[in-house]
Amino acid sequence: MLSSVVAWVPAPAAAFGTIDTGGQNREHERITRAAVACTARTGSLRDCFESRSADQLAGQGKRFGAVGSPDLTEPLNPAAHCDDGDFLAGDYVRTRSEATASVLQCVDHLRGRFREAADKAAKLLDTNGELISAEVNLDTDCGSDSAQEQRAKCGSLESFGRALHGVQDFYSHSNWADEADPGRPPGADNPPGLNLPAPSPVLDLRGRGEPAVPADLATGCFVLHDSVPGVEECALRITHAALNKDLGLIDPKTGEATNPTTSRGKVGSNFARAVAGAIEETRRQWRDFRAELEARYGAEKASLMVCALSRDRPLDDCRAGSFPTAVAAGVLIGLLGVGAVLLGAHRLIGRRRRMPSGLRTR
Repeated sequence: MLSSVVAWVPAPAAAFGTIDTGGQNREHERITRAAVACTARTGSLRDCFESRSADQLAGQGKRFGAVGSPDLTEPLNPAAHCDDGDFLAGDYVRTRSEATASVLQCVDHLRGRFREAADKAAKLLDTNGELISAEVNLDTDCGSDSAQEQRAKCGSLESFGRALHGVQDFYSHSNWADEADPGRPPGADNPPGLNLPAPSPVLDLRGRGEPAVPADLATGCFVLHDSVPGVEECALRITHAALNKDLGLIDPKTGEATNPTTSRGKVGSNFARAVAGAIEETRRQWRDFRAELEARYGAEKASLMVCALSRDRPLDDCRAGSFPTAVAAGVLIGLLGVGAVLLGAHRLIGRRRRMPSGLRTR
């Protein structure tokens, strides 16, 4: 599935980083971990990824992880990174419809990866609806060659990781969540920012219809010689170099984003906004993926599939009905929240009863 060592990654892979060199700080890995990896404060109710499973999805050490795989095998495919959707109101070299078409190509590509991940999840179970040991074990890391790697868990995580890579890049490569530099005039080197929240309705990967694309949405044009101003196919266009917020430091536990190094990332809180958007979008896609599994396979099978994908020892930890479905988990969390409120109210009433009458609040 993924390379076990960090190989040279050509410039077209410029995006949230996947390695620890060339100014990159494994940004994709850290975003993914901050979004869905288990911590001391999380558990199965959040359907978080345990350590070994998180390594396969996010990467670890010299391994790219599933989320980094497009930088290895699809570095020149703009749809895999949501590139080339550039547009600027006024006299510009591309029309809005041309830019929208590029954005929708990205959405279609990521929808394909999302559906592919759900397809592959079916192979986690046998005809009796039981987990297949050979399909879910992680005695060895997921392999570097998808043609040789046959485990269903690895295959499903790879496809889902590829979808996550693209949606994360959307927040770095577009102006969805950022702002322009107020100290410079607007233009191709300083396009307007939309300052919109995540998750983005553009990235509805479960959908089949065409999402609405805002009139001023832009993603950067990319060529090997990425620069401002643009060259080659990107001449006179908004470039990836002008718009990206790819690089900086991200805490993999909290998602805190600091020390941006790209020009657009240094404007205001643009880097932090891009990272926060990518984290929220990653969580949304994981929720949507669980819902997709339920819709396709039913609650019981989906529960086993989700458990198998996110637990390190699924044969020990996953039993039919023992792992919350996406809907059941949400209901249970809601009930726990109500219970906490009621418990707090009960304790408050008890304290009020014990208070001297002259000290009671109204």
